[in-house]
Amino acid sequence: MGDDPNIIHSDLCREITRDGVTIRVSIFRLEHENHWWLEVINAADGSTTWDKPFTTEEDALAEVVATVAKEGIECFVFGDPPTMH
Repeated sequence: MGDDPNIIHSDLCREITRDGVTIRVSIFRLEHENHWWLEVINAADGSTTWDKPFTTEEDALAEVVATVAKEGIECFVFGDPPTMH
């Protein structure tokens, strides 16, 4: 077995708070990959991950911002997971 690849976290990782709800946005890639993965973690450590990678870290962040604007931040905490593009 080889070494596990290093995970590179984007400088765009952040917390977003709306209506008293805070989510953590994690954007990351494996050291030898060019595409970025997106995960949103809520206050209860529940997680929503996107199945498809993003070309850029900016695209990943834009997806979260658009989802919060369209569906509300509560979609990451309550009910069905958000619609992922």
